[in-house]
Amino acid sequence: MSVIQQSITDKLTAALKPQHLEVVNESHMHSVPANSETHFKLIIVADVFSAKRKVARQQSVYQLLADELAGPVHALAMHTYSPQEWQDRSAPAPASPNCLGGSKKDQG
Repeated sequence: MSVIQQSITDKLTAALKPQHLEVVNESHMHSVPANSETHFKLIIVADVFSAKRKVARQQSVYQLLADELAGPVHALAMHTYSPQEWQDRSAPAPASPNCLGGSKKDQG
């Protein structure tokens, strides 16, 4: 696991004590140098989310990852669930969108 990915995992695990956590480095799908750690997808299932609305859940995660977001992390695709919501899902978390910018863009 890469350095930033491990830091994100450690912070979320310590603060949220999730039942399920996926921290996926999706940087390779974007216009960044090889081995970058700039784009991540988070799937978090935690009891603490049971009493929070979606926006409050995401704000919690943004606060926990403030240092990463102020530095190397450019984007987070975030999917936050209570244990009951996760259990009730009939499909996996949504896929992240394709990259639309950067050097892969046609330069007409």
